[in-house]
Amino acid sequence: MERKKTIPIKIGNKVLGGNHKILIQSMSTHRPKDFEACLKEIQELEYSGCDIVRVAVLDNEDVEALSKLKEKISIPLVADIHFNYELGIGSILNHVDAVRINPGNIGKDENLEKLIQMAKEKHIPIRIGVNSGSIDPKFIHENKSLVDKGIDSLKYYVSKIESYGFKDLVLSIKMSSVDETIEAYEKASSIFDYPLHIGLTEAGIGAKAIVKSTIALSTLLKEGIGDTIRVSLTGDPVQEVIVGKEILKDLNLIDGPDLISCPTCGRTEVDLVKYADEISNILNKTSKKIKVAVMGCLVNGPGEAREADMGVAFITGKGVFFKKGKTVFTGTPNEAIKLLEEEIIKF
Repeated sequence: MERKKTIPIKIGNKVLGGNHKILIQSMSTHRPKDFEACLKEIQELEYSGCDIVRVAVLDNEDVEALSKLKEKISIPLVADIHFNYELGIGSILNHVDAVRINPGNIGKDENLEKLIQMAKEKHIPIRIGVNSGSIDPKFIHENKSLVDKGIDSLKYYVSKIESYGFKDLVLSIKMSSVDETIEAYEKASSIFDYPLHIGLTEAGIGAKAIVKSTIALSTLLKEGIGDTIRVSLTGDPVQEVIVGKEILKDLNLIDGPDLISCPTCGRTEVDLVKYADEISNILNKTSKKIKVAVMGCLVNGPGEAREADMGVAFITGKGVFFKKGKTVFTGTPNEAIKLLEEEIIKF
């Protein structure tokens, strides 16, 4: 698939847009002033493959914790600001790598301009975030679709910020339905050359949220739209990263391991979910492009999984390690998993 060439924007040690890798984002569920909890969660996100992390900044205690957070993490840190432009300025002075705002709730134009000028002085990019719940008041009562009201708001905000001589922008226009999200980003992509942060807002929980987000994001990515993604799920943000990685891997937009496993049936004699989870955790430690199979009986593996680079088939009390469909070793389940881990490292 051919990606739209957007303007490259530097965010900390990463670059969005152009021909650069599509980056995965998430947001901490803890505030910066809850330092230890926030840091622990960000480190877990980073370990899981998160490229950029955002934190909500609600008061000066949050602002003051940002520099300390920056010292402890390796991925870019984005401050999420609403209503108070001074928190945005303080976040920039405390070394965040980007600021996310909804210009419609920042207040007076002179306050927005102060924030933008500080970002310009410190070379800090701004993400303009519009969603279905943050349409600018001047457009909310127009006889237009929600998507078009959102596009009008985004055009208005971009034009205003550009008038301040600032163009280090990343844009998002998230909706809560699949069709509206796709339409909104297709229109934004046709209008703007700035990098797009794509996502479906308020997706919900569990399987439904994952399905909705996957349909919307995959459709847009296959159209070449999107420079960074967030899968917005209610719950553990690490799951957002895991789902985002799987979407990008399955679309061949990033390299990484591929775990295939049988659906289980009456032939399964072991707790396959436990073994699959254990092997999945091993694979989470690598970005190698490797296909690994986990099978619950000798019928499904190794023969049915011969296209996998390697894998393990489990029967009662035994694990059969195989490569390209050929049995290499038979032993206890733990021995087979240990050998699999060693072979993954060497792959």
